[in-house]
Amino acid sequence: MLQKLIKTDTDYTHALTHISEIMGAEPGTSDFEELELLGTLIDIYEDEHFPIDLPDPISAIKFRMEQLNLTDQNLVPFIGSRSKVSEVLNKKRPLSLSMMRALHKGLGIPSDILLKEQGSSFPDNLPGIEWEKFPIKEMIRKGLLPSVQNMKDASEELMRDLIRQAGGIDSVSHCFFKRSPSSRENSKNDPYATIAWCLKVLAIANTASLSARYQKGVINERFLEDVARLNYFENGPLLAKEFVEKHGIHLIIVPHLSKTYLDGAVMPLADGTPVIGLTLRYDRIDNFWFCLLHELAHIGKHFSSDCREIIIDDLDLRGTIEKEDPRELEADNIAEDALIPNEAWNTFSKKVRFSKVQICDFANQLGTHPAIVAGRIRYERKNYRIFSRMVGYKGIRKHFSEFNRVI
Repeated sequence: MLQKLIKTDTDYTHALTHISEIMGAEPGTSDFEELELLGTLIDIYEDEHFPIDLPDPISAIKFRMEQLNLTDQNLVPFIGSRSKVSEVLNKKRPLSLSMMRALHKGLGIPSDILLKEQGSSFPDNLPGIEWEKFPIKEMIRKGLLPSVQNMKDASEELMRDLIRQAGGIDSVSHCFFKRSPSSRENSKNDPYATIAWCLKVLAIANTASLSARYQKGVINERFLEDVARLNYFENGPLLAKEFVEKHGIHLIIVPHLSKTYLDGAVMPLADGTPVIGLTLRYDRIDNFWFCLLHELAHIGKHFSSDCREIIIDDLDLRGTIEKEDPRELEADNIAEDALIPNEAWNTFSKKVRFSKVQICDFANQLGTHPAIVAGRIRYERKNYRIFSRMVGYKGIRKHFSEFNRVI
């Protein structure tokens, strides 16, 4: 009597041969008991090695339509329009998750058939999220999402995949609900565009490797000064990226999206690794270096690996908020001092009028780029029409390939 599991093709062949020999066994006999056991063992082996393919989803829909005597018009509430129904039934348009959920609920078609995966079920809904509000078209155009047909229907699938890349559902939770109270976030920000940008930053960071883990306390005055000195070099932005990444901090460049008012942000990966995201929406040398030092100051002073909040910065709001958060002011002061030491600036800034020659001479004395000096003068005097040719327009994006594909 065979009493072992069928594990190989040889075992399977022998079992089939033997079961044919005892097929006529009478109930109550030992042969009949062996026939039942052998049949069970063969079923187990066949389920594992020869699974039955699920029916085609479209065939399943058409079969259900025949059962219920439905027309194409009856599918409009589930699929969206008469033209979409026609395209779906003729396999010219893929089923979206929203269509599948509606067909499952309305027509009782099993989820694993619609998803084409045995035993699968629909992903949990995320309360409060309207997938079609994400800027899918713009993200595809800018190379931030893969190109697909019928992009509007594919919003949920594309964004769920981005959420997975960013670290899972927790990433959505802290992007949506754990904004830092210190954030300089513009009230005009589109929350869906902002979350999409944050998720893309996290997704890129998750695929990038760092040579070292971030150690709390590494960002001190000397560290910030070392970063600031790099602005003097033509390839300084790339040197800065290399420098901070060698200290366990991701620096990710993702172009800003329409209806976002962002310069930079600080956010954590799931393992607590700090991530700086920059948009480079203003392609200026002075803006890049101040924003980078500002975000580094946030990490050094206000970042905790066990905190899931995101700090978002719109530097256009700097100096315009009546009751500014002390942490933002602290990050401003640290960034300013790292770029131009306060003592030197206090002496230089007493001048009533500045000339280009004076700015260049002062910058050379400090070993810094003239754009840093010009930018600070413009900010402190709230006059952005002066020295506009000295702040390094088009001096940053050219270093980053992320902008080569942006139309």
